[in-house]
Amino acid sequence: MLIDVFNEIQDPKPWQEDHEHQRITQALAQARLADELGYGCWWQVEHHGAEEFSLSSAPELILTAISQQTKRIRLGHSAVLAPSHINHPIRIAERAAMLDHLSGGRLEFGLTKSTIPEWRLFGTEPDDARDQTAVAFEMVPRMWTEERFSCANEYYEIDDAPIAPKPYQKPHPPLWQAASSPASFEEAGRRGVGVLGTTLWEPLPRVQALVDLYRAAVRQCDRPAGAFVNDQIAFFTFVHCADTDAEAIAGGAAAAAAWYTVQALTFFEAKAHFLETAARQQAMLESPDGGGLTGDFLRADAAVAPNHAQICIGRILDGEAVSDEEIFEALRDQDSLIVGSPRTCREKLRTYADLGIDRLMCFHQVGRLPHEAVMKSIRLVGELIGEFA
Repeated sequence: MLIDVFNEIQDPKPWQEDHEHQRITQALAQARLADELGYGCWWQVEHHGAEEFSLSSAPELILTAISQQTKRIRLGHSAVLAPSHINHPIRIAERAAMLDHLSGGRLEFGLTKSTIPEWRLFGTEPDDARDQTAVAFEMVPRMWTEERFSCANEYYEIDDAPIAPKPYQKPHPPLWQAASSPASFEEAGRRGVGVLGTTLWEPLPRVQALVDLYRAAVRQCDRPAGAFVNDQIAFFTFVHCADTDAEAIAGGAAAAAAWYTVQALTFFEAKAHFLETAARQQAMLESPDGGGLTGDFLRADAAVAPNHAQICIGRILDGEAVSDEEIFEALRDQDSLIVGSPRTCREKLRTYADLGIDRLMCFHQVGRLPHEAVMKSIRLVGELIGEFA
C-alpha cells in the first residue's frame, strides 16, 4: 500500500489578516516535506464556494506550483469537476496535459460529477452533471491520444480540432474517478479507472465490501475509458500522528475530526444528497436485474445494523448538536480515523493495507490543527512509509 497525502487547504474561522495566503503557502511547505519523506502522491481537491471548508478552487495551479518545488512525488487531481458549466472537456484536457509536462510526467488524473451546491453555483442540472461526467471520461482520453479530435453528442459538437499539448506520459496519465456511493464504485470499476473514496465515516467491514465491489466490477471491464485499465483503489481518511496517543488527542485531533464532519455534511448538503442517493438506490433494487453488483452490495449492507458513527451522522443531519468528543469517539471506535502515536498509526495503517487498498491518502491538514502539528504528523507518518512499500 502506498502512502499519499490528501489536501483541501482548509481555512477555518476565525480568520486573521492574510489568512488565505498563509494557508496556501503552508500547503506548499507541507507538499515539499511530503516529497522529501517519500510520500507517493499529493492529491488536491477542486471545490468552489466552499468558504472555510476548502480554498482549493484552482487545484491545477496549486499542483503546478508543487511540481516546481518537488522532485518525485506524484500529483493527483482528486478530482476535476466534469460538468461543462464548471470545466469544458477541452480545457480539462489541455490543462492536465500541460501539468503533466511541467511535472515531468507525474500526473494522476481524476474526474467527478461534483455535488449539489456546486451544481447550483454554476447553473448545472443534476442529470446533466452525471451525463457530462460520463461524456468527459469518453472525450478526454481521446483528445490525449488522437491527433485531431471530433465528436457530436447531446452536449458538444467538435469537428476535427487539434487539441494540444498531448500529455508527457504515454499514452496518457492514469485515470481515476471520485466515488461516494456503492453505485459509483461499480461505475468506476466498469470504466476501468481507479477509484478515489473516503473511509472517514465508513466502518471497516463496509470499506472491505466496497473494495470487493470495485474489484468485481473492474474484472468485468472490457472497454476501458482510457487506453488501459487502472485497477487501483485509493481511500482518504483523517490522519494525525504525534509522539503519544494522548498528545495526538489533546493537540486538537478530536475537535478537527468533528469540525470536518459537520462542515462536510453542511457544505455538501448531505441530507439532500442522502435522500437523492437513497431514491436512486431504491430504484436500482427494484430494477428487473436486481441492480447488478451494486444491488447485491445494498442488500447485504441493509442487513447490518447502523453503528454509532452512522447514528451520530443521522443526528447531525436532523439538526441535533452532537459534541466533538462524541463524534470523535464514534469515528475512532469504528477505526475510521488514524490518530495517535507512531505505534498506533502503524497498526491502523496495517489494518487498511490488509483490506487490499492500493493507496491510502492521509488527510493531515484538517480543521484548526496548527501548521506545526500538521508538519509533525506528516513527518512521523513519513517515517513509516518504508514499512508499507
